Amino acid sequence: MKKIFPLNHGLRGAIEIPGDKSISHRSIILSSLGDTAVEVSNFLAGADCLSTVSCMKALGAEIKQSGEKFLIKGCGLHGLHEPENILDAGNSGTTLRLLMGLLAPQKFLTTFTGDDSLRRRPMARVITPLAKMGASIFGRNSNKNLPITILPAEKNFRGITYEMPVASAQVKSAILLAGLFAESPTTVIEPAPSRDHTEKMLAAFGARLEKEGNAIKIFPTKKLTAPEKISVPGDISSAAYWIVLATILDGSNIILENVGVNETRAGILDVLKDMGAKIEILNERTSGGERSADLKVVSSKLHGVEFGGATIPRLIDEIPALAVAAAFAEGTTIIRDVAELRVKETDRLAAIVEEFNKISPDTFQATGDTLIIHGGREKFFAECKTRADHRMAMSLAIFGAAGEGVAIDDEACVKISYPNFFDTLTC
Repeated sequence: MKKIFPLNHGLRGAIEIPGDKSISHRSIILSSLGDTAVEVSNFLAGADCLSTVSCMKALGAEIKQSGEKFLIKGCGLHGLHEPENILDAGNSGTTLRLLMGLLAPQKFLTTFTGDDSLRRRPMARVITPLAKMGASIFGRNSNKNLPITILPAEKNFRGITYEMPVASAQVKSAILLAGLFAESPTTVIEPAPSRDHTEKMLAAFGARLEKEGNAIKIFPTKKLTAPEKISVPGDISSAAYWIVLATILDGSNIILENVGVNETRAGILDVLKDMGAKIEILNERTSGGERSADLKVVSSKLHGVEFGGATIPRLIDEIPALAVAAAFAEGTTIIRDVAELRVKETDRLAAIVEEFNKISPDTFQATGDTLIIHGGREKFFAECKTRADHRMAMSLAIFGAAGEGVAIDDEACVKISYPNFFDTLTC
């Protein structure tokens, strides 16, 4: 068990945030599809992103690590080859879903596997649109769980117009990557905007895209032109834990350096500000189409809010951290439309209610796809289970640090997205 003790002081100074996980994945995938060398700096060398590195190497890309940088020499858009072995996506849903889209149009066979958690996650919603384009993909059962095999694509791989039933950046990205190889343009229509890192990076590599409202159209292409360098901004999902902790710990005044503030990812900033948080965006800049900035966070008193709908795709990964903030707020917070939490690394909705209530009893309640948090109730020391979920582990850690402490059963799972999280928490 890993014990986290209460912090009896506010957070001060500056914290450097590790590279954005979503952008790190995409930088490796798209750089592997160019035919010139690309240098990627501030890459998040966590387990999930390294799963993408391993898979792209197996498909023909040359990828080397040099200090904190990764050097990629791609094999060209149409130069991928059949891997010699089964591709292992580890715990990474992003690796699996994006590469399913990339490999669905290819003329060779690929089989994927993953860890126990990923093997339980349903992939039917990715396979359905890809099958409409002409892909032949087979999963283990009706939910299309791993292992998954992608057969060589039909000769005529079709462009489609697909209305997504649920906003999902991973599903959208899979369709757009497949659309690069289609015979005609492909259009994805979202019910609400999800994170747009794939579109931004595809445009930076010379792909032709058009956007109108919630519809994104991608045109087939024969070649991607890679930039010489990609600088990955800090991950706002990783920054979320320090934003919340600094807000709820009296006496905090910190700077979070180089945080990505892409509008489709910055929902947590909007919600916390609505709750009364004091967050300033400083030194804003743009690199590779992605906005980043330094964030100044000062401790403040929070109050409950209600949100859902189009806000949810902009902060879906930050909901466990937001739930901690809501537990320290005055009044009740209601978070609607969070069914997506049930198909993450674990059922996060159930995990929040069961594990967080050990720390603050009768505070958290789930009704359908709504999470209700009654703020201001007493906190206790508790032993909690992370369920091998990195975001649950880090959220439990800040909950304990701001309260009466916590013991968690699995600290190693944070290596997926934030390898030095506990070092930063205790320094």
